[in-house]
Amino acid sequence: MTPENRAGYWRANLGLLSILLIVWFIVSYGFGILLVEPLNAIKLGGYPLGFWFAQQGSIYVFLVLIFVYATSMNKLDKKFEVEED
Repeated sequence: MTPENRAGYWRANLGLLSILLIVWFIVSYGFGILLVEPLNAIKLGGYPLGFWFAQQGSIYVFLVLIFVYATSMNKLDKKFEVEED
């Protein structure tokens, strides 16, 4: 792998990671703490949505982000021809 490809791969990896961390922060901190009062006006399964995000939603979103990261990294690995067998 050439140094230019390494730099491109690393930039793409950090870009993906930054986006996923921002989403995680918004969901866990923003929805679970900062926006809990407005979200509590909405009910999900009989529970206020703000409470749901604070207790369950951030965990579910985190799990989805793990799968998104794994899938995206596999595509990135194939693009830069560094995929594993």
